[in-house]
Amino acid sequence: MSAYFVNNHTMMLNKKHWLGLVTVLILGSCSPKITTVKTEPVKKPVEKEKPAEKKTVKKFSQASISLLIPFKLNEVNLKSMSKADVEKYAMPIDFYQGFKLGIDSAAASGLNFKLNVYDTQDDNAHIGALYKNENFRKSNMIVGPVFPEGLKYISNYSKLNNVPVVSPLAASEPSDFNNPNLISVVNNIDLHATKIAAYISKTFNPSNSIIVIINTKKTEDEQFASPFRKYFQTLTNGKFIVQEYPSAFAFETKMIKGKQYAVVVTSSDRAFVLPTIEKLYKLKNLPTGGYALNLFGHPLWYKQNYPADKLQGLNTVISSSYKIDYRSANVISFIKKYRSKYGFEPGEYAFKGFDEGFYFGKLMATYGEDYLQYITKEKHKGLHNNFAFVYDEQFGYINTSLMLLKYKIFALNIIE
Repeated sequence: MSAYFVNNHTMMLNKKHWLGLVTVLILGSCSPKITTVKTEPVKKPVEKEKPAEKKTVKKFSQASISLLIPFKLNEVNLKSMSKADVEKYAMPIDFYQGFKLGIDSAAASGLNFKLNVYDTQDDNAHIGALYKNENFRKSNMIVGPVFPEGLKYISNYSKLNNVPVVSPLAASEPSDFNNPNLISVVNNIDLHATKIAAYISKTFNPSNSIIVIINTKKTEDEQFASPFRKYFQTLTNGKFIVQEYPSAFAFETKMIKGKQYAVVVTSSDRAFVLPTIEKLYKLKNLPTGGYALNLFGHPLWYKQNYPADKLQGLNTVISSSYKIDYRSANVISFIKKYRSKYGFEPGEYAFKGFDEGFYFGKLMATYGEDYLQYITKEKHKGLHNNFAFVYDEQFGYINTSLMLLKYKIFALNIIE
C-alpha cells in the first residue's frame, strides 16, 4: 500500500504521533480462478440444475482511497497546547493510524492500495479545492469528511461523480444528506430507539406490562422518544399500554402494584438522569414492597458515569454501536501491532479506524470494482464495530448492526 499525506502546512505534532505518516508499499496480485464443468453427452435430454455461474471479478490494478480528516495542522502550536487541545487533535491522528493499519491488513489479500490523506481543516473551502486534484478525482472511495457539515458539502460531488462517500464517525440521520452514495457507519438514534423497542416488545408480556417513557420533551430527548413511541403505535397493534411522563416523580403518582414496568429514560443529560436513576431505584426497593421496574437508557450512557449498583439493581439495558472485548485474541494482536508501529496505546478512534479500513479494504480486494454490490451481503464482526448494511435508494447504505448491553457483575455485558 502506498500512502500519501497531502497538506500545505508544516507538520508540528509530536513525532510519536506521526510515525504512521510514512510511505509503505505492499505489492501483490490476485487472479480469479475459473472452473470449467464438462458434461457428458446423453441419449435423451435430462433436465439438470445448472451450476451457478461464477461472476468474473474485475480486479483493481490499484485501489485508490481518499481519507478526509480534520487534522487542523494550521492551528497546532505545541508550545501553547493544553491537555484538552492535545486530546482534540488525538482523535484524527488515532483514526488515521487505525485506518491505515486496517488497509495494511486488507492489502495482505493481494491488492495494492493508494491512500491519499488530506487535512480538511474542518473547512468546506479546503474540501472544495480537492475537486480539481487529480489524485482525489481518481478515488474509488472517499472516507470522510468527519463532521456533518462537510458531509453535506461533499454530497453534490459524490452524486455528480457517482463516487461512494463513507461517513466514518457521525451518528447523523442519513436523510440529512440525501445522497444515495453515502455509506453511514455509525448508527443513528432512530436505530437505537427501534432496537430497544423491539427488545421490550419481545421480552415483556403485554397483558401485565406497562411501558413508560420518561421524556423532558427537550429536542435531544424527543429525538430518542419519537421513534420509540412510533414503534409501539404502528408495529405492535396497540397490544402494549404506553405512558409518558416528564419525570420519575410524575410517574410515581400513577404507579400500580403488580404491574411490570419497562421504563425508558430518553435523556443523556447527567444532571437529569442521575436523580432519575436514584428515584427509580428507591421505588423498586421500597421497605413496604417495591415496584417491578426494568430500566432502559440512552446510548450515550455508555460513556457516562452512573452508580453501577443502582443500574444493575434496575436490570438496566442500553444499546450501543460498539464494545471492545480486551480479552479477545484479535484485540490483543491489534494493540501489540499499534504499540509496535506508533509507540503508544490505541484509543477508541484507532479501533474505529481499523475496523473501517479493514472492512472496506477487504471488500475492494475481494470483489474489485463491483465491491459496492456486496456491502449489503457482507456482514462483519470487527474489533470495535459490527457491520450489517442495508441500502436505501435515496439515502444510501446504512449500518443497522447494534448491540444490547446489560449491567451484570457491575459491568456491561452483551445480551443481544
